Amino acid sequence: QVQLVESGGGLVQAGGSLRLSCVGSGDTLEDYAVGWFRQAPGKAREVVSCISRTDGGRSYADSVQGRFTIYKDNTQNMVSLQMNDLKPEDTAIYYCATVAGTSSGGNFYVCQPRRDNSWGQGTQVTVSS
Repeated sequence: QVQLVESGGGLVQAGGSLRLSCVGSGDTLEDYAVGWFRQAPGKAREVVSCISRTDGGRSYADSVQGRFTIYKDNTQNMVSLQMNDLKPEDTAIYYCATVAGTSSGGNFYVCQPRRDNSWGQGTQVTVSS
């Protein structure tokens, strides 16, 4: 089972950008679809974006569509999330996870954490207004 470690969070003003990284160890990410999730204070964890194992199928939450881009580099065993035009409502702890779903036609459907996924510490993103 792969272990994932998130990094890249920080404090940024509204309209700014951050790039989060999720590095895998113990196994190759080529064998896994990966997703980014976030949890704001007092709210449930929600899916942000997911990417398939190898064919590049992607999905985005409506709230981040057009602002966030997910990348997967299997040679680096890493998944990144480029976040542009950040808004205060993007403030949350961001987590990456191995996910299950279906990739078709460039899209990734029904993204949800795998049963054997183990959540890491996450990385805090704070967007000031």
